[in-house]
Amino acid sequence: MRWEDFRSSENVEDRRGDGGGGGGFGFPGGGAGGLGIGTIVILCIIGWVTGINPAILIGGAEQMTGGGRQREEQADPGTQQRRRTPPTDQSGQFAAKILGNTEDVWSTVLPNQTGKQYTPTAMVLYTGGTRSGCGSAQAAMGPFYCPLDKKVYLDTGFFKEMSQRFNVKGDFAYAYVIAHEVGHHVQDVLGILGKVQSRQQASGKVESNRLSVRVELMADCLAGVWAKNSNDRWNALEQGDIEEALQAASAIGDDKLQKQSQGYAVPDSFTHGSSEQRMRWFMNGYKSGQTKSCDTFRTAGN
Repeated sequence: MRWEDFRSSENVEDRRGDGGGGGGFGFPGGGAGGLGIGTIVILCIIGWVTGINPAILIGGAEQMTGGGRQREEQADPGTQQRRRTPPTDQSGQFAAKILGNTEDVWSTVLPNQTGKQYTPTAMVLYTGGTRSGCGSAQAAMGPFYCPLDKKVYLDTGFFKEMSQRFNVKGDFAYAYVIAHEVGHHVQDVLGILGKVQSRQQASGKVESNRLSVRVELMADCLAGVWAKNSNDRWNALEQGDIEEALQAASAIGDDKLQKQSQGYAVPDSFTHGSSEQRMRWFMNGYKSGQTKSCDTFRTAGN
């Protein structure tokens, strides 16, 4: 992928080197934002029962207690300034340029195809652990999007893990991961995430998981839409790039991950979709280049 000529996003917050971890959920003393460990456990149980990401519940509780705001106000001004400095290492520059390209694509594609204006997300780069609007961010969680603060969180060490643990390599495979998380932000802009979370709260665990799969497959499809429109405009893809993305989508399918960890797959527990589903929906978006082709909720089958 010819990503070097992409525009670097200014919406990157580089927290690598700030430290992180220490205590439960990545904060000193075992609490998140001043929440007691008992409160955190209860919120995790509620999240398990309702299918809501516990990090979102914890983040909401943090906001109610004002803990997150106090930490930001007490942060070292020098640290804040460094966070706003554009990354100079290759992985940081890569992430900033891919994010910048998603901004350039979606700022045109979304209003043209849906009538909605695109408000860019921000990306937080971190190492090990950091704080998000949805609670603690830990490297073990992998990249994720937090709808409460409208940010994508990425430990760039995940790219190394993709290579070593999943045998997935190539810059476009890594770009697919970023584009998938930005796809969740597109869903948020379209008002889809809020509606799904409301439905999950009223659903049992199995149905909540099915809704989660639909959300994730749509994000895969939107990553494909980005790839198609980016390539049409900048001719950035090279031979083998699409295969890299499909390899990544296959490697992180729920069925493959469950078989690796426990020897068998339990479809009712899937939250992201099977390898076949993830590859197919990415290709749906890539072939069409149209946001409307990503409506996984209106699809009768898988």
